[in-house]
Amino acid sequence: MHTSKHPLEKYLNLADARLGTVALSVTDDWFADVNRLFQHTPAVFKADVFDDNGKWMDGWESRRKRHEGYDHAVIRLGVAGRLKGVDIDTSFFTGNYPPSASLEACFVDDGDPDENTAWTEVLGAVELNGDSHHYHLIDDARPYSHLRLNIYPDGGVARLRVYGIPYKDWSAIAADETIDLCAALNGGRAIACSDEHYGQMGNILNPGRAAVMAEGWETARRRTPGNDWVIVALGIAGEVERIVVDTLHYKGNYPDRVSIQGAYVKGGTDSQIETQSLFWRDLLPEQKMEMDCEHFYTTELIRLGPITHVRLNVFPDGGVSRLRLIGKPSQ
Repeated sequence: MHTSKHPLEKYLNLADARLGTVALSVTDDWFADVNRLFQHTPAVFKADVFDDNGKWMDGWESRRKRHEGYDHAVIRLGVAGRLKGVDIDTSFFTGNYPPSASLEACFVDDGDPDENTAWTEVLGAVELNGDSHHYHLIDDARPYSHLRLNIYPDGGVARLRVYGIPYKDWSAIAADETIDLCAALNGGRAIACSDEHYGQMGNILNPGRAAVMAEGWETARRRTPGNDWVIVALGIAGEVERIVVDTLHYKGNYPDRVSIQGAYVKGGTDSQIETQSLFWRDLLPEQKMEMDCEHFYTTELIRLGPITHVRLNVFPDGGVSRLRLIGKPSQ
């Protein structure tokens, strides 16, 4: 269902398991596996489910501390990035949540942190409540690859969302190398759409093909004239040479047709860019879609030169699981 969002949610969740986020170490996750923190689905509660270690909980839960100290987990983010904020989510943890938590971060160019790695506190200890979302802004221009989540002294956290902008060293890309200019892992992000009733707009930029229909972007059935659309900011300006539009899993609900417009945008907020998109030129003229299928386009493209943004139009509505814009970054 479509619900109102926190402003931080316009950024990519760098700690999404689908991007490759994983816990490297944890002091204790006796009751509930630390890697549940990174599931993209909201936490659930299963009243009657128990396992060998006690009550099953959807999140990370450590044992009750009986000595001094506190629990912590070291996390490798699926993609390094500049942090904008976090949500420490204690959904369904009521008598067993930590009273407070903090976050440290580091940047390791290659590999993982060791005993010589310097950590930076990016979120000082904040108070937590049970069964609640805790949004905190972080404004730090430096990129980070790893986090350490500290909980004081013990307890359970359902989800950790780490919102930010992916970081990529573009100088390491060869001049003639082609990449997916809009991939989430390359810094692409969906910034606005007409509707995302059944699936979030940012899903179309995720790595790999969608596992299920819910991992794409799908709009409600349109009952008024017009068409649905999503605007994507590329990770870097570039010239698009090949486009892939994937309708995997969408069978009775794929769009009849799609088109893509593009532009080189020199500035403006996300909402201003939405208005500007009315007058963008065609990059891919209208194409007929098929269900449950990858559509590849090269010769159909209109060469616009370097662009920074695209608008994917779906006629009149429906679902798209992935969008790929393969091209060369502008040096």
